Amino acid sequence: MSVSEARKVAYEVLLRVFEQDAYADRVFRSAAEGLDERERAFAQRLAYGAVQRVRTLDYAIETLGKRPVRKLDPPVRAALRLGAYQLGYTDTAPHAAANESVELVRRARLEHAVGFTNAVMRRLAAGICDLLDALPDGALKESYPDWIYETWVRDLGETDTLALMRAGNEPLETVVRLVRGDPPGEPTDVPGAYRAQRVDDLALAEGRIWPQSRGSQLAALAVGAQEGERVLDLCAAPGGKTTMLRGDVTAVELDPNRANELRANVAHLGCTNVTVVEADATALPPELRGFDRALVDAPCSGLGVLSQRPDLRWRAEPLPELQLALLRSAAERAKTIVYSVCTINADENEAIVDASGLRIEPLGEEWPQFAHPRRPEFLLTLPHVHGTSGFFIARLTA
Repeated sequence: MSVSEARKVAYEVLLRVFEQDAYADRVFRSAAEGLDERERAFAQRLAYGAVQRVRTLDYAIETLGKRPVRKLDPPVRAALRLGAYQLGYTDTAPHAAANESVELVRRARLEHAVGFTNAVMRRLAAGICDLLDALPDGALKESYPDWIYETWVRDLGETDTLALMRAGNEPLETVVRLVRGDPPGEPTDVPGAYRAQRVDDLALAEGRIWPQSRGSQLAALAVGAQEGERVLDLCAAPGGKTTMLRGDVTAVELDPNRANELRANVAHLGCTNVTVVEADATALPPELRGFDRALVDAPCSGLGVLSQRPDLRWRAEPLPELQLALLRSAAERAKTIVYSVCTINADENEAIVDASGLRIEPLGEEWPQFAHPRRPEFLLTLPHVHGTSGFFIARLTA
């Protein structure tokens, strides 16, 4: 029996993400090379969906299969997760899902586990849909760690949390930024951001567009950088926001590999106003001061981009100490600072701003559709409300 190329790719992603701690998007990119557009889309749906839904899938496998998932051989675990996802969340024919999961185990030379895999797949085919329907609303049903669910209930309430979790399990809109040339799609409520059916590979290769969510573009626009100003961008790689900034831009990146990626992207988009500096943004060289504006797009738990990064929910952690250190570093060197993070967590959002002691410049009147629901002086984009990635944005003065 053969296994479809899309399922082979999804299986490899599951195996490497959960057994080798690899990043899903990187594994998928290399594993899916050579697939046509239709197969690639199917492979991505299977791979990303199964990674996102793994908590719920494991619950179903253990409940119906009567064996702890952690005790299974890794190839069996990956094959069952892939099969369970197809049975529970797609319209794949049950016999196709079962047969190909069994074949993946056989190809892993685990003949002793073939019968077990077949039996569990049959039980899943018979019972997984009823099991999923019976789960109460919450972290297990939507497949999130409990701490994320609890954080969102605290900050947003139960109703919004459920809607946000569901949005995080679905693909977001495809949006690109127009760098130059003709509009690449439908205009949106963020200037320069266009909604498209897909990313035009030729336009991307020619540097005419850049894939970037409306939330991300909003953070760069909030900086308000103007020609003739000196602008500092901390934690700048890969450069989506950096390349939106006007003026004389100094872009700081600590990691040498990411700094090289940043330089390549800056050159690709023709941004001659950007100088890349490799440095620790919490301990900047003394000559880096006297800036008019700064952007602190800080590392964070990433709870606003869980749709785009399917494995992130399983490795995310808040970084409030680092975020506050970065914000204070920028405040020593610039008059006006924009603090942004792609997360939805008050501990990394408004609490960092409040702890900084900096004066808040209200943003809600400039962008009323994105005003923070509890603190309208800030912006907060929400996937379930705005259809874009989640970003917290504050503009501050020292």
